[in-house]
Amino acid sequence: MSRLRLLVLLSVLSIIGILAVQVVWVRNAYALRERQFRQSAFIALQDVADEVARLNHFTLNRYAVTQLSDDYFIVNTDAPIDPAALETFIQGSLQAHNLITDYEYGIYNCETDRMVYGAYVSPNALTKGRLQSVRNLPKFPRYTYYFGIRFPNQAGFVAGQLTGWVWSTGAVLLVVLFFGYTLSVVLKQRRLTEVQRDFINNITHELQTPVSTIRVAADVLQTDGIAQQPNRLKQYARVLGEESQRLQKQVNSILQLAKSERTGFVLEKTEVNLHDLMTEAAQQFAPHITLDLTAPKADIHADRYHLETTLNNLIDNALKYCDKSPSIVLHTRQEQSKLRWSVSDNGIGIAPKHQKAVFQQFYRIGSGHTHNVKGFGLGLYYVRQVIRAHGWHLELHSEPGQGSTFTIFIASESVNERKPDKLGEPLYSRFRSFTLSRIKL
Repeated sequence: MSRLRLLVLLSVLSIIGILAVQVVWVRNAYALRERQFRQSAFIALQDVADEVARLNHFTLNRYAVTQLSDDYFIVNTDAPIDPAALETFIQGSLQAHNLITDYEYGIYNCETDRMVYGAYVSPNALTKGRLQSVRNLPKFPRYTYYFGIRFPNQAGFVAGQLTGWVWSTGAVLLVVLFFGYTLSVVLKQRRLTEVQRDFINNITHELQTPVSTIRVAADVLQTDGIAQQPNRLKQYARVLGEESQRLQKQVNSILQLAKSERTGFVLEKTEVNLHDLMTEAAQQFAPHITLDLTAPKADIHADRYHLETTLNNLIDNALKYCDKSPSIVLHTRQEQSKLRWSVSDNGIGIAPKHQKAVFQQFYRIGSGHTHNVKGFGLGLYYVRQVIRAHGWHLELHSEPGQGSTFTIFIASESVNERKPDKLGEPLYSRFRSFTLSRIKL
């Protein structure tokens, strides 16, 4: 197990390292492309300034381009600018330097102290719009004759040149996802293998005990003098009956769950009185159960067999996982439009980290007391399956050392008013205060 954990840790660190390196490469590639764009734009605009100077029959003796921000440039012309000629120069120079992207420009008019004759040009869409006054570009007080140009889609243009990097990043992410999925499958299969091993160990022990008892009892019953000992004969016959019933119950529970996994629960719903069912359970598991039946409506539409088995499983767990004198409370209450019933105990409780997992198939908490208790780890899984099949809602509230409470909520459409019996009183009311003493088995 430690080797697998080390492998998982190294794999996770490798994935993180690969992703980190890929992110750094992409960022560096973007920064490099961004610098190349600015350099190309600087050279292209310098060529525009030279063209304007030649048009006005003079030569610029210094660099004419000043960058005011990441995407905004000022170009000094030292002479008045013809708008039509300027746009032709700009388009030709940008295309020559492979800067096929949107831009907006404006020409400074020193008489009005404003940027005028501006336009927004989109070479890809072959459209051009006039630059409104509200979109005036920033001015630059150091020059008298100049124009400003902005590249609003610079980020998109630079990102578009990183297609190869994007595809490589996508391929790396795809490989990482496949690797992560494969790793999760391996871990899941390992966990299933461990669960299967534990289940086989549990079922071997659980089935071996009644089989051994039955074999011993059968050997005793085959002795010659057993017929002259009627009390002993009855005792071993009773043992045979009890152990055979126990064995049959264990086999049936496994077969039933296997069938439900294959075909799902087939419910045969009838009208069942929950209070009657709880009263019978209290008598069966006496003397550790207290009834607190306060709901005015107790008739529900449910599968009686599965509901009774669910209730018995919850009570059986409460008895098994208790390190003191068991005290179990069966409670019902009406909450607005829902019937709420619960099974509470004073057992060892369940830690928060295990409270979701205990409803999984074959899951058993692997610490101390719990693995000393017999069972397959199927009880609570069966309970959840039955509750889901009925469309009810199940909640678990538990704290270590403070016991557990399993609460089931039933919608109002599954609850009917119970008709009074012959005495004019609902049967459950006669057991409302029914309390049995709490002594240890």
